[in-house]
Amino acid sequence: MNLKALGFATIAAVAFAAPAFAHHSFAMFDPEKTLDIQGTVTEFEWTNPHCWIRLNVADAQGKLAAWAVEMSPPVIATGRGWRADSLRPGDKVTIQIHPMRDGSRGGQLMAATLPDGKRLVNPLQVRQ
Repeated sequence: MNLKALGFATIAAVAFAAPAFAHHSFAMFDPEKTLDIQGTVTEFEWTNPHCWIRLNVADAQGKLAAWAVEMSPPVIATGRGWRADSLRPGDKVTIQIHPMRDGSRGGQLMAATLPDGKRLVNPLQVRQ
């Protein structure tokens, strides 16, 4: 293999690997805590690099607050029973998350109980 071809192959490999290096850390989630929340789905984003569940959750006074919960990518979620239509706006769900360390309204999904009672887990969870 000549030097020019080797150089091109190296550049191509780095270019295709760059998105993997850009992937974020899971440090923003607190793996020492779990939180169970119930809410109404406003949007289920079946998208790469991660799926998202957006929902409204009532606080102790009944005031609604928007939450955003991160999941695994669709290709991995599919292996655990998730589908693009597993959740729809208006669905009432109970989810278990690792909450955000900073206390903001969000977290990493651990499991969800869907409106039909089916329980699905998230295959990408914070590793300790």
